[in-house]
Amino acid sequence: MGVLWHHRIRTLVCRENFHSRVPEGSKQTEEEVAREVIDALQVTGKHDITILSRKDATPGQIIEGTTWVKVNYRDRSSLVQALQGIHTLLSFILVLSDEGNVAQKNLIDAAIEAGVERYAPSEWGSSGITGFEPWFAGKISIREYLKEVNKRKKVLEYTLFQPGLFLNDLAAPYKTAKHLAPLEIQFNFEHRRAIIVDGAEDAMTFTTVQDMARVVARAIECEGEWPVVAGICGNTVSSAQVIALGEEIRGKSFDVERLNLEDLRVGEVKPSWEPQLRHPALTEEQAALLSKPFLAALLVANVAHTWAVSDEWNRLLPDVQFVDIKQFLSDVWAGKP
Repeated sequence: MGVLWHHRIRTLVCRENFHSRVPEGSKQTEEEVAREVIDALQVTGKHDITILSRKDATPGQIIEGTTWVKVNYRDRSSLVQALQGIHTLLSFILVLSDEGNVAQKNLIDAAIEAGVERYAPSEWGSSGITGFEPWFAGKISIREYLKEVNKRKKVLEYTLFQPGLFLNDLAAPYKTAKHLAPLEIQFNFEHRRAIIVDGAEDAMTFTTVQDMARVVARAIECEGEWPVVAGICGNTVSSAQVIALGEEIRGKSFDVERLNLEDLRVGEVKPSWEPQLRHPALTEEQAALLSKPFLAALLVANVAHTWAVSDEWNRLLPDVQFVDIKQFLSDVWAGKP
């Protein structure tokens, strides 16, 4: 897996958000994550990058050194044409907005017909879906679809890139990535407070989006078969460990609020505060509507280890050094009020 290709790799990035701007899961748009990956690919100088979209590019969307192709995701023949000569296809289709997973299934079928060698479906986050069933159900459907198309013989190599939560979110409201906007979650370092599940053991993985993007770029260059499950594990910690780090680095105790797990599972979310979903992809009305369900989903997911991921790519790329959570937090919050 460590041997690099010696020719340029034609890589296609499908960064499509469809009709909705209501983000899924961690609420960071797939487009932002895609931009971080594109940057990491361009740094290597080894890729010819094509971007698929259902719309024409605006001047602000044009990325120097890439090719933009407008496609109709419901027209399989046009997708096959667009995929000619592509080696690796990365999908950033917003699963929540792809009704019936029609677009991504068409993309998979077209990739097989066009002879694409490798495919990464729209994952880029959790290992499971518990807590996030309304948002992530489409991911399970695509996982099953990929198994089915390869049932008789392997026709498309694929991998599920799973970095867990983005460590960059613990810097909110400060931005620590070029494209990814930070999202406030249940740990608020700015105001030294946190919300956790009472009496429950939890675990979650935090990986910087930059580390994830670097691993994806390296993975594309590697020969050998991709693992189906592709955990990218920066730091796996419990809520208690995150809070302890926060108190050490911020120099004061955190105000920790504990909620009942069963209440959270049935939507009874009544905290004294809740993460504010300030994000360019959300209107104020959308943020207000989603904040409590999002908090409940995060807390239930943490207990279910939904955001705790495996370490396949850590083992396959042992020379990759991941950003340490303590060092990251120390660097971000040093000197902050």
